[in-house]
Amino acid sequence: MTHDTPFAIQVQDVHKSFKNIRALEGVSLRVPKGSVLGLLGPNGAGKTTLVRIMTTLLQPDKGTAYVAGIDVAQHPDEVRHRIGLAGQYAAVDENLTGQENLEMVGKLYHLNRGDIKQRAQTLLEQFSLTDAARRTLKTYSGGMRRRLDLAASLMGKPEILFLDEPTTGLDPQSRLELWEILQKLVDEGTTLLLTTQYLEEADKLADSIAVINKGRLVAQGTADELKNKIGADVLEVHMHDRKQTDAAAKLLHDLGKEQPTADHAAGIIAITVHDRTKSLIEAVRRLDAAKFEIADVALRRPTLDEVFLSLTDNTYGK
Repeated sequence: MTHDTPFAIQVQDVHKSFKNIRALEGVSLRVPKGSVLGLLGPNGAGKTTLVRIMTTLLQPDKGTAYVAGIDVAQHPDEVRHRIGLAGQYAAVDENLTGQENLEMVGKLYHLNRGDIKQRAQTLLEQFSLTDAARRTLKTYSGGMRRRLDLAASLMGKPEILFLDEPTTGLDPQSRLELWEILQKLVDEGTTLLLTTQYLEEADKLADSIAVINKGRLVAQGTADELKNKIGADVLEVHMHDRKQTDAAAKLLHDLGKEQPTADHAAGIIAITVHDRTKSLIEAVRRLDAAKFEIADVALRRPTLDEVFLSLTDNTYGK
């Protein structure tokens, strides 16, 4: 039933449509065991559909998906015993306590009674929920609910964990705490597939990043490889007078392939350029001729946010 492979997840030419909507069109990707893949894409790109196929909740129309070396369409029950899934919204019962929720999940995994209690207590401790273990979920904060949901997904000691936008709606501190927990899981050998719209999250956690747009995989690689894929640098101009930001951006509008972006609050203009030195010199010349005072000017590598926008907007046109 299983085949020996260094990959925890292998997806090959997967298609999925819902009536006239093509959610996935020929997606292929591989995730090595013990690594983290960040799956990025705009809303409606197909990320959740792909996760639902890999976690046996949907059947592909065409193509194959192997998780833990098992065909998800042919042997879904075997796959479910080896994976954990935590979605955007906490899949827990508000009328039960934290401990009761975990014990209920343990029963669904058919763990024996002694193991269920011990596993629940271990996870409550690991996720800093011991003090709230006997409180109903109605009293939990958003961050506590999300931690409990993640704990529930780990009750069966999964080899592979799927997280569909797990930090949506969390405050920055709760997000950082969850990142630390996820990093520990990976350090212990868990394979993680993470869908997210937070580019910082992918940059922080992922060994490799896959970008999906309009049902197609448009890029995959490390954060550095994706930044190199743009093949350009970013010229960043800091204006001395922030009120001049818009006028300066218009003056420099044709220096890059795309329109400059302007951060009015900070007085910063960012332009993606291909000719580093020539663009910098020309920007300074134009601003000086227009009597605009520059506080600072620098060339830097693109951020993952800029890569994401380039791949998802420019690949298909605006």
